[in-house]
Amino acid sequence: MPPHDRHPLTLRDVSEAAGVSEMTVSRVLRQKGDVSEGTRHRVLEAAKRLGYVPNKIAGALASQRVNLVAVIIPSMSNMVFPEVMTGISEVLEQTSLQPVVGLTGYRPEKEEKVLYEMLSWRPSGVIIAGLEHSDASRAMLRASGIPVVEIMDVDGTPIDSVVGISHRRAGQQMAQAIIRGGYRRIGFMGTKMPLDHRARKRFEGFTEALAKAGIEMADHEFYSGGSALLKGREMTAEMLRRTPDLDFLYYSNDMIGAGGLLYLLEQGADIPDQIGLAGFNGVDLLKGLPRDLATMDACRLEIGRKAAEIIAARAEHPENTDPVRITLEPTLSLGDTLRRG
Repeated sequence: MPPHDRHPLTLRDVSEAAGVSEMTVSRVLRQKGDVSEGTRHRVLEAAKRLGYVPNKIAGALASQRVNLVAVIIPSMSNMVFPEVMTGISEVLEQTSLQPVVGLTGYRPEKEEKVLYEMLSWRPSGVIIAGLEHSDASRAMLRASGIPVVEIMDVDGTPIDSVVGISHRRAGQQMAQAIIRGGYRRIGFMGTKMPLDHRARKRFEGFTEALAKAGIEMADHEFYSGGSALLKGREMTAEMLRRTPDLDFLYYSNDMIGAGGLLYLLEQGADIPDQIGLAGFNGVDLLKGLPRDLATMDACRLEIGRKAAEIIAARAEHPENTDPVRITLEPTLSLGDTLRRG
């Protein structure tokens, strides 16, 4: 299918790809009637390859869209995404559109399932986190015939429209600020990254900028599970026990960074002269810490607003199918934990 051919797939497309009748395709997808296992497999493979999703809207509504916007994000416990949702809701509440949220837990197979179910109700648009998806998810998004906005990240090739920041550049900018502050023995703590592509890109940008300055990261540690103050405290204590001459700690998010900051203050560390710290995300909840943690605002609220504006505009003018690319610039705050260069 050409990149900008956004017409929805039909039963006929699947029947032609599978070499069977439309009635047979319908029986397989509705799990009704007697169909041989070989035929069933051929139909399901063709539907998955094409990205076809059945339409659950019956009768007179079958050719229409519902006023729902599918918002597919990894988590609501991660403090990043509620603020994105706030931005989306602020814009959509001025329209007839309503957001419906699906959570993937950073798992590609869960994303496929959520996307399949949401697209089967024929929403007016999709807002989905990240640029990395399984082949099946990408096929469904391309074949949906509706506006798709990928959010949070611009380091890659979008399916349709995209709104976000460059996480690779964000990592580079943080490393450059740390270097300007005169720090040279740097440790990193963050989540395990096989499925958190944005954290991985920040880490790559960070290490690339250090390497350009002739600095090798002195220590690093990755953890599984949610971000938490306790995790930050524990990892900070362990890393400094292992590598006591570190003069800077960079955390992949503010929550574990806050845990590290509280631990170091309890130990009487001279911050930021003896040791500096920085996190990522600019979480407002942490404004009451004894020291302001150096961080970078990831433009979460604005990302949500811009994504919703794209969906709303396309719903009002469906003839305009040109993709939109919006790259926002995060703001670096040195706080009280990173020396000025």
